[in-house]
Amino acid sequence: MIKNEICTLEITSISNEGAGVGRDKDGKVVFVPMSAVGDVCRVKILKAKSSYSYGKIEEILIPSTDRRENDCPVFGRCGGCSFRHIDYEAEVRAKESFIRDAFARIGGLEPEFLPFIKNEDITRYRNKAQYPIGKDKDGNVICGFYAVNSHRIIECTDCALQPAVFSEIVNYVREYIQNNRLSVYSEEENKGVMRHICLRRGHYSGEINVTLVARRKIPEMQRLSKELMCKFPDIKGVVLNINKQDTNVIMGEEETLLAGRSEIFDTMCGNTVSISPKSFYQVNTPMAEKLYAAAAEFAEPDGKVIADIYCGIGTIGLSMAKRAERIIGVEIVESAVVNAKKNAELNGFSNAEFYCADAGKAAEIINKTGLKPDVVVLDPARRGCDREALERAAKLGAERIVMISCNPATAARDCKVLGELGYRCEKVRGADLFSGTSHVETVVRLDR
Repeated sequence: MIKNEICTLEITSISNEGAGVGRDKDGKVVFVPMSAVGDVCRVKILKAKSSYSYGKIEEILIPSTDRRENDCPVFGRCGGCSFRHIDYEAEVRAKESFIRDAFARIGGLEPEFLPFIKNEDITRYRNKAQYPIGKDKDGNVICGFYAVNSHRIIECTDCALQPAVFSEIVNYVREYIQNNRLSVYSEEENKGVMRHICLRRGHYSGEINVTLVARRKIPEMQRLSKELMCKFPDIKGVVLNINKQDTNVIMGEEETLLAGRSEIFDTMCGNTVSISPKSFYQVNTPMAEKLYAAAAEFAEPDGKVIADIYCGIGTIGLSMAKRAERIIGVEIVESAVVNAKKNAELNGFSNAEFYCADAGKAAEIINKTGLKPDVVVLDPARRGCDREALERAAKLGAERIVMISCNPATAARDCKVLGELGYRCEKVRGADLFSGTSHVETVVRLDR
């Protein structure tokens, strides 16, 4: 195949990035975004490599029975969703296949796959959103989400994954910036002030935190914060995060409270939780509760010492604290550790302790407690664990490791390494915390 060539393809599977997969007349793989299994399409080749190509649909000759009407005006341009064109059951099948394929192909593993946990509410489920601020070609202030594999802002006034109130808040801030002619940051020039609007909402409490990310503080921010809290009673605080760096990292290290309080409160697994702006908190609370219940089922925490590595604000460990003998949590983000300690205190757990350190030093910290963990819980970021962290976790000698991962590929890779370190991958269960997108959560049980 060559660039701009037109071919006819049948889509036979979905890649873990959400693109349909077909094969050309020579048997070479062609990735086609916004296609569905069963589609027969005329496809224009946009990029041709030696072993695969990327294409776009020119015409659907025979539509898949999985297809449904797309309900988002920016689908295909915004980089958020991959599956607004297929029905939910087809999305679930695709995500189950991502997990099974990763563990077989990358891990070389054959665990028992338990029934997939489906999302009961596939719209308005997110409790967090980060909106970049920019300008269109006419100089108007816009907010939205980045296009696929770029930092080009696609304006989006109402995302179907976010609570409706988020759109109201973002539009209010955008209009304030426009009307008051506040300086807007430009990545190309590394100039300007206003960078991002970050929102977080307690699913059950309804409490909202607004974090404005900017290169510096300007006087108008104080008035904006007061207006926001007056206009939207659920906003409990407005925080200014200073990011002066020429970077694609959203938040900087410095924070200033502009109004109200910096933390919000919510409920997770029956526990009251305090959440600060930079702390990790699963974006889909009801589904996270189901995910943590599956992790507890694997951990069997009754009367056991649990080492919770990458513990965040402590939600996983504290979900097991009523049954466990002891919870020892380790997390690198200092504000999250502060939240975790407060959350243990708020819920009356005297058997939970939390330490600030990276995963590589977790074993050293846990050993200093004099306790030998029965179960190690790992919940790393999307990139997974490095080998050193896995080796140190294995040296703790726990009978069981429970891993939670938002990336089946790195989970399978890490489970393969843990296999070399003496742990057998026994059971795997997927959970759909990110409906509409290509992301999927996985919880794994490994026994020594």
